[in-house]
Amino acid sequence: MTPGCGAMAHPILAAREVSKLYGPKPERFLRDGRLAATPAELSAAGIIAAVADVSIEIPRGETFVIMGLSGSGKSTLVRILAGLTPPTAGAVLFEGRDLKTLSEAELIAIRRRQMGMVFQHFALLPHLTVLGNVAFPLDVQGRPKAERDARAREMIALVGLEGREDRFPRELSGGQQQRVGIARSLAVGPDLWFLDEPFSALDPLIRREMQDEVLRLQGLLKKTIVFITHDFDEAARIADRIAIMKDGVVEQIGSAEELVLAPATPYVRAFTRDAPRAKILTAKAVMTAPPAGADFAGEVAATARIAAFAHDVERSEKPFAVIEDGRVLGAIDRIAMIDVLVGRERPGGAA
Repeated sequence: MTPGCGAMAHPILAAREVSKLYGPKPERFLRDGRLAATPAELSAAGIIAAVADVSIEIPRGETFVIMGLSGSGKSTLVRILAGLTPPTAGAVLFEGRDLKTLSEAELIAIRRRQMGMVFQHFALLPHLTVLGNVAFPLDVQGRPKAERDARAREMIALVGLEGREDRFPRELSGGQQQRVGIARSLAVGPDLWFLDEPFSALDPLIRREMQDEVLRLQGLLKKTIVFITHDFDEAARIADRIAIMKDGVVEQIGSAEELVLAPATPYVRAFTRDAPRAKILTAKAVMTAPPAGADFAGEVAATARIAAFAHDVERSEKPFAVIEDGRVLGAIDRIAMIDVLVGRERPGGAA
C-alpha cells in the first residue's frame, strides 16, 4: 500500500494499485494485474512508468492535493482518477464502481454529471459570453434553456462575477477567466471536483485570491476536491491531506504538518525543507507536556498556527498553555517553538 494511505470506510474515490506504463508490450511486466518489475527493469526494456503502483483513498468532502515536480506523474494520475486515461494495471473506484467495467457512455455520463474539472489553461470558448460558457455543460446535458441560464447565473454570482454575464473571455482578466472556469465546472453540481494546476498561470497576488476563493467555495459547498499543484505553499493552504509524488510513485500521504514534521523519505524531507513552518504548524504539533504546577503566561488554541502567536511566546519567559475543549492539552515555550521553526532536532525525536 502507498505510504500513509490508511483504510477508509466509504471513500468516494479510490485507486487500488494503479500503474500506467508506456512502451512496447507493457503487460509483460504485470502479474495478477499488478506491476511486477523494478524501475531498473522497466527502464532497460524502454518502458516508462508514469504512475507506479499507487493506492489512495479519498473520503467524501476532503480536499486532497497531489503534488510533485514536472514529470512526477501527478497529471497522469489525475487523468486516471477522472476516467480520462485507463490504467495499465489496478483499478479506480468511484462511489464503489470500478471505472474500467463501465461503458464509454456510462463514463461520459459520470464525467458530465458527477465530476467537475478546472485546468491550468482556462479553455473558455471565445465565441461564447460568460453566461454561455458557464451554461455550456448544461447545454451538453440537454437541459432546457431557462433552467441552464438560471443555474449559470447562480454560479456566476457565487464566484463574484455578477454583472459580467454578457462579456466575452477576451474582455476579462486572467483571474476573472479562471472564475468563469470554476463557475462552469460547478454548474453541473459535481460530487467530485478536479483542479489541475488551475492557478499556475496567474500572478502571485491573483493566485492567492483564487486560493482564497477555493477555500470559500469549499466552506459553502463541501465538495470532494482533487487538486494538482507543484507548489507546497499552495498545497498547505488548501489541503486536508497531501500526496507527494516522484517518478510515478507516491512517496508519502499526510497533512502538511505530518509531511513537515515526519517526512517518510529523503525526497519528502527535501521537498518540504523550505516550507513556511510558522504558517503550517499548529500549537498542538509543537507542544510539550505541561510542567507540573506551571505558571502560564497565557493560552493559545491547539489549532492556532504558530504565526498567530509566535510573537507573544517569543517575548515571554514563561510557557503558554495549549488549550483544547477548555482543558490544558500541553505547553509551548519559546525554546521549543524556535527549535521547531528552524528544524532543529528535539530531544527524543525529529523536529
